[in-house]
Amino acid sequence: MATATGTDWQSWQESWDRQQEWYMPDREERFRIMLDMVEAFAGPEPRVLDLACGTGSITARLLARFPKAVSTGIDLDPALLAIARGTFEGDDRVSFVEADLKDPDWPSRLPYESYDAVLTATALHWLHTDPLAALYGQVAELVRHGGVFMNADHMIDETTPRINAAESGQRHRQMDRALRDGALDWAEWWQRAAEDPVLAAPTARRFEIYGAHADGDMPSAQWHARVLREKGFGEARPVWCSPSDTLLLALK
Repeated sequence: MATATGTDWQSWQESWDRQQEWYMPDREERFRIMLDMVEAFAGPEPRVLDLACGTGSITARLLARFPKAVSTGIDLDPALLAIARGTFEGDDRVSFVEADLKDPDWPSRLPYESYDAVLTATALHWLHTDPLAALYGQVAELVRHGGVFMNADHMIDETTPRINAAESGQRHRQMDRALRDGALDWAEWWQRAAEDPVLAAPTARRFEIYGAHADGDMPSAQWHARVLREKGFGEARPVWCSPSDTLLLALK
């Protein structure tokens, strides 16, 4: 996606949003509630860590709603970071850090020692439970007292297998209809990125790092809440859910 003056980063952002919405039709509602909770606990000028930020989807919505907010995005994906950096180039409210969240030293690379809110969406299911629990301990040290951590992701309750199966079947039928109507899925979106002159090289590096898709875990919301409390948060519970996704908030 290019213009006469170079890569059209906004078009790539919008394309990523549409691809993600194919999987999560309630994605914008999820972001709205997330930002409602940021405002409730941190006010309209928060300092935010966008954890596993991807293209900066959370940061874009954060700044649109709170123009005086400050955001640090951290990720390892070179292709998605390229889109994020291109999108926010010249915006001194935003900085990006390339780091592996499984590296115990990643917090030392951040520009701030503490944050009002640490936010993440549709990302941490890439991790297995042991490294995720370790990450939660690091996040707890970064959130100021009275600040919040929010994780919006797939959180599967294995005690409800019939509900899970019915929800999954219905969701995939809707996804199939959208695909027939021209929606891009994950594989097709990445194929287009691989064919783009600017994104081809970082996309190749991205697949060297991650492979085709996640091999992590999707524990229940109850697991997330329990581990977050064990790692130093005072309270933790879901503040929004859809049939397939949960937004879990932990208060320091």
